[in-house]
Amino acid sequence: MDAVIVYESSFGNTATIARAIGDGIARHMPVRVVSVDDPAAVRGQDPDTLVVVGGPTHAFSMSRPQTRDDAEKRGAPHEGTGIREWIGTLPADGGGRYATFDTRINGVRHLPGSAARAAERALRRRGLRTVGSAESFYVADTEGPLLPDEEARARAWGEHLAEAVEEMRGR
Repeated sequence: MDAVIVYESSFGNTATIARAIGDGIARHMPVRVVSVDDPAAVRGQDPDTLVVVGGPTHAFSMSRPQTRDDAEKRGAPHEGTGIREWIGTLPADGGGRYATFDTRINGVRHLPGSAARAAERALRRRGLRTVGSAESFYVADTEGPLLPDEEARARAWGEHLAEAVEEMRGR
């Protein structure tokens, strides 16, 4: 069993969380952490692969070209594509087990909308299996920084995901 984390990041916070999740998963299985723009970002998986997908919450959901353009105007490096588009390339009823995460501003914890929950719904609509619940990690403001202890929480979540998948596999 192995894992891959595919992430989209505007200001670097989601990338930091993706690497921390990878550190947690690595305690149990080999893992690769790749940007959604990287050609190594897989499009279909073996049934024994854990695929963790994450991105920043933009306008209460996954980013779109317009919201990525808005982020670029605020100084974010240009992202050519996002997790919304990447999920759209996955084969329906493909292999793998999927989990989702996002980063979002701390002050909006109780507002509706989350990139992680939207990604989870998109994966399920494609007939893909998800494990666990979508998870949010918090930043202080649009550009960050991450709140204290979010990296440690991400490592623990990654480890929990790996353990859950190993347990499912053992059944």
